[in-house]
Amino acid sequence: MNGANPSPLQTQAERFLRYLALERGRSENTIAAYRSDLSGYLTWLSHQRVESPQLVTAELVQRFASGLDGSPRTIQRRLSAVRSFHRFLVEDEVAPVDPTAQLTAPAQPERLPKALSVTQVQQLLEGVSGDDPMSLRDRALLEVLYATGARVSEVTGLAVDDVFGADGSPAQLLRLRGKGNKERIVPLGSHARTSLDAYVVRARPALAKNSKGSSAALFLGARGGALSRQNVWLILQKRAEGARITERLSPHTLRHSCATHLLQGGADIRVVQELLGHQSVATTQIYTKVTIDTLKDTFYAAHPRATG
Repeated sequence: MNGANPSPLQTQAERFLRYLALERGRSENTIAAYRSDLSGYLTWLSHQRVESPQLVTAELVQRFASGLDGSPRTIQRRLSAVRSFHRFLVEDEVAPVDPTAQLTAPAQPERLPKALSVTQVQQLLEGVSGDDPMSLRDRALLEVLYATGARVSEVTGLAVDDVFGADGSPAQLLRLRGKGNKERIVPLGSHARTSLDAYVVRARPALAKNSKGSSAALFLGARGGALSRQNVWLILQKRAEGARITERLSPHTLRHSCATHLLQGGADIRVVQELLGHQSVATTQIYTKVTIDTLKDTFYAAHPRATG
């Protein structure tokens, strides 16, 4: 942004970047991102013949925002840099008002969760059929992720004692620790219970022997330590490839699939909210749109008088 004769806006932008680096301790990558975003903004203002902070109006900033290209996330980032810059100018008494105070940015589009079909989930789970410790572990891991809709961090944080039964009955419940370390109890379906029992009895002891110490973690890696989230992601990729599932999957895909299939099966949204550990039912309601979209697609494809 430094030219032979920098404009007042360029000079203030350099002061702002130094402030971020020296007083706010922002990283080099962050500073570079701010510099790039502000450079585009100041170039646009220069084309409007605006070189001074005092001449930037709310209308100008809104016009700049309306003309931005890119994804909503990228646009939000660029406008965040512009907002921060103008707040700095006001706080430093360089400019009398903040022209971004009423700035409206394009809304982030609602992201619908990606869910597998029931058939695809069965294909994935039944594809893990070996009797070796790794196969037993992977089948139990994936069954638990799908059965409970748990976050990957919740599953990697499970301890052996978090699997229990009510009043001394066989293990059928799972204690999960979600966001804010908030605990919730979720049920295990019969397939998940069977796979988990096989893993705990026949596979986990063999994996635990590979560790120099002892671990209370439920799911162990090849060396006997607790699985990490990255480990779970790699396991899922491997098993999906083996099952010839071409969709891009993450552990969260199984969480989405669990919620979507429950609602498709008639589960009450409040029950699904509790199962997933959502603080607000509004978060859970996004899955109802997924099921409605599926319903519409099926209707238009199957009903003889839906089209034409």
